[in-house]
Amino acid sequence: MASAVEQLAKNANWGALAKATDLKKRLLFVMGALLVYRLGTYIPIPGIDPTVWNEIFTQKSGGLLDVFNMFSGGALSRMTIFALNIMPYISASIIMQLGSAMSPKLEAMKKEGEMGRMKINQYTRYLTVLLATVQAYGLAVGLEGMQGSAGSAVLDPGLFFRIQTIITIVGGTIFIMWLGEQITARGIGNGISLIIFAGIVAELPRAFASTLELGRQGTFSGGTLILLAGLVIGVIALIVFMERAQRRVVVQYPKRQVGRQMMAGETNHIPLKLNTAGVIPPIFASSLLLLPMTIIGFSGAEGGDFTAGLEQFLQHGQPVYMILYGSLIAFFCFFYTAIVFNPEENAEMLRKYGGFIPGIRPGKNTADHLDYILTRVSVIGAAYLVFVCLLPEFLISKYNMPFYFGGTSLLIVVTVTLDTVAQIHSHLIAHQYEGLMKKAKLGKRR
Repeated sequence: MASAVEQLAKNANWGALAKATDLKKRLLFVMGALLVYRLGTYIPIPGIDPTVWNEIFTQKSGGLLDVFNMFSGGALSRMTIFALNIMPYISASIIMQLGSAMSPKLEAMKKEGEMGRMKINQYTRYLTVLLATVQAYGLAVGLEGMQGSAGSAVLDPGLFFRIQTIITIVGGTIFIMWLGEQITARGIGNGISLIIFAGIVAELPRAFASTLELGRQGTFSGGTLILLAGLVIGVIALIVFMERAQRRVVVQYPKRQVGRQMMAGETNHIPLKLNTAGVIPPIFASSLLLLPMTIIGFSGAEGGDFTAGLEQFLQHGQPVYMILYGSLIAFFCFFYTAIVFNPEENAEMLRKYGGFIPGIRPGKNTADHLDYILTRVSVIGAAYLVFVCLLPEFLISKYNMPFYFGGTSLLIVVTVTLDTVAQIHSHLIAHQYEGLMKKAKLGKRR
């Protein structure tokens, strides 16, 4: 069976895409949904003076607002209906996952299967609406207090502006959340990750153009630009290598008798990815840092010395920001890995089907052994994520280089690309396998 699957994988090619009608429909749906999302990032919020807002955003840029703008695909810099993007949903997901780990009621709900998962998803949606409403209100109040050289950023401040801004932004966030779920269900890949991916990739041409402009102006030398390009290529290669790396735990299945025939024992393996958590830790860490700092970024001018100092400490390249960011990435790497892979459940599954790890007793010893291996692997994975995400921060701190396409962006783009291509490849293999089964049935009928 394994050799047949390997042969199908070798034979699967992109030319088979023309025959895979279901896959083509899924890909077209994804492209259409992402196009709708990109159009929404250009629909402005009513009542905003775009000239004044551009001036204010340029003055406040250079910190975490740039990261927020990167995740939103430029929607924040244009102050559009998707200004908050998918960040409230990510924050709600973090809260629900932490709650599931600490609340026995939510933990029991997770174990109810599909019904429990649907309930938790519904609670996450409700929490998303609540967080988006709070953030939208803070954004509306902050906009009313912002002044540029040509006047206020809001044309007609007041209660009506706040209400319409809250309704517009919350509606945009809910629409993106729904769009992401539709992409996951009817398209290819994870919808939320693809939306973030589309926002980052859409801003790449502008980032490259601005970097080349800095080189033309003499801010960066030609050698620095070449070194920067080589560094980006090297980081991409590292990400690809680490995302594909895995620790394979050998599993042995004993001989068994089927009828009068004795079947030989099989040897298989449990693949433990070096980075089991994937791109989730950097996204979660960025979301938690952005949630309070966005409010401070908009109200820092009126928030006193404390908020102004806090905003200064949490700028790119600052030691406090790097320590917090790296710590959150490491925490979510271990936390999410514990959610995705449960050693006790896997040990029980092996015992149930007669499998065992050579030299390890079934049951608790197997669970402890898997937990030991997973912990060591996760240490390497967490170190890799922290290194990739903090490398641009060290360069910003030492050389004052204005990186837009930093380690977090590279990680998201490369990881989402690898996952999406892997899913497309799986669909192609499944399509070829179905074709072989149909041919076999026709041959038997003849």
